[in-house]
Amino acid sequence: MLQANRLSWALLILYAAVEIIRALMPDAIPLPVAAAIITFLPFIFAFVHGLQTYTARSFAVFVVVCFVVSNTMENMSIMTGFPFGHYYYTEILGPKLFLVPIQVFAAYFGMGYVSWTVARAILWDFEGPRPALRVITLPVVAAFVMVAWDLTCDPLASTVQQRWIWLDGGGYFGVPFVNFLGWFLTVFLFFELFALYCRRWDVPIAPPERPKAYALQAIGLYTATALYYVLAFTRAPGGTVTDHAGVVWRVGDIYTTAALVAIFVMGAFAAVAAAVTAERHSQQA
Repeated sequence: MLQANRLSWALLILYAAVEIIRALMPDAIPLPVAAAIITFLPFIFAFVHGLQTYTARSFAVFVVVCFVVSNTMENMSIMTGFPFGHYYYTEILGPKLFLVPIQVFAAYFGMGYVSWTVARAILWDFEGPRPALRVITLPVVAAFVMVAWDLTCDPLASTVQQRWIWLDGGGYFGVPFVNFLGWFLTVFLFFELFALYCRRWDVPIAPPERPKAYALQAIGLYTATALYYVLAFTRAPGGTVTDHAGVVWRVGDIYTTAALVAIFVMGAFAAVAAAVTAERHSQQA
């Protein structure tokens, strides 16, 4: 456990360093390489961190449910437009499984696990007994935490960086309104299925040896993700970008909005989670 705890801190520090470097020196790491690094570091973190509190079987269920739901919904939307809208992935994100890059599943899983753990900190889900409503409240809070991340990153990743292309554009800097509804539905589904599994099979809370450090590690990774958009705003390029629907957007406005959402939406979730963690720790001291 001690080794896993140290490795979790090391992964968090490495991830934060990469986010700071790519924000302040945008050309230091090529975009495809940077995209892979910032996707797979949270992916590895999730395994190291998650297996400190969940059994291998329970954690495997989380992985499988996340993969099946996210991959099904992504492929379905690319083919039909439901639930996210009409879009396709470019080659920047690398090899695909059917129509969706493998990196996308890694992102769903890595940030999904981090969002789930931040929500657990907000509701302090590390001690029993769990209220009956926790099977609903935890997935709902976790879904909001994760959609806040997509609200921050999607316009930059799609309209500016063109990792994926929205065919019909959209009012949120080229991203359609329905995308965020689809995101909430998708992530809520796999969070809810995992919560139902935990309740049905009475999965123990299995609190880690250091609950404060355990919570703060996930909060730290979520915060480091938000920090990138705040720092990137200070290096925002000028000019304009045209989405697939032909609408012209100012690049600086996209960076400004991303920074604001990172501070006041992602930052709010992180601040609440950290405050609850600190209060609980002081009560137990």
